[in-house]
Amino acid sequence: MATITTGDGQLVSYVDHGGDGPAVVLLHSFLMDVTMWAPQVEAFGRDYRLIAIDERGHGATPATGPFDYWDVAGDALAVLDALGIGDAAVVGTSQGGFIAIRMALLAPERITTLAVLGTSGEPEDEQIAAAYDQLTEVWIAQGPDTVVEATAKICLGDHDPSEWTPKWSAVEPDRLRLISNALVSRDGILDRAGEITAPVLVLHGTADLAYSVAKAEALAAALPKAEPLVTIEGGAHFLSLTHAADVNPHLERFLSAHL
Repeated sequence: MATITTGDGQLVSYVDHGGDGPAVVLLHSFLMDVTMWAPQVEAFGRDYRLIAIDERGHGATPATGPFDYWDVAGDALAVLDALGIGDAAVVGTSQGGFIAIRMALLAPERITTLAVLGTSGEPEDEQIAAAYDQLTEVWIAQGPDTVVEATAKICLGDHDPSEWTPKWSAVEPDRLRLISNALVSRDGILDRAGEITAPVLVLHGTADLAYSVAKAEALAAALPKAEPLVTIEGGAHFLSLTHAADVNPHLERFLSAHL
């Protein structure tokens, strides 16, 4: 992995898969890292320059204090700056989608195309946020084994979690609190979605246990150039990983059409 340091001193780790095709930034989900995108790198890595970023507090990118998803969007733009990339498409799942949308709002002239999966444009529901806060504190107080199974079910559905649960169990308490707070305290963006004029593809799993299809419908409706919502039957929350075979043809078609 390579690293950059942003102007405010934040270290950001990323993988530039290289290639001469158009640049596509890949932004992973909560608790995940750049390796989440292996199915997409295999499927269309030869056609695009795929740049996968470990978001703040995840993988090899540290978090040294409180942050929000606007900060992480700035981190991702700084990676593009360091690589000399003027504009790019962005693909993000769940948390990665939250960040992708904020990138488009921060730098609309640089984000040419967006694909967001398992994403909501709304702030976290207060009751759900409180439940996630409680889950975080139980995780820290009693150990990850008490909640990892439930977390895997929400995020991955019936997908085998064995590649990920050891990584989750290794997350330090301070880091877990920081990344969880960024998730549950995020602001809504539906009132600003009309500012995004790039083409957008919104995909959502019908079995998403974190966000309903209705939230995806609301997001697609608020984006002026969004294509009709694509639903993946039985798709889990992190559907770019759990249902890659269903998702990849939609991503390939969309990227090919707009890049």
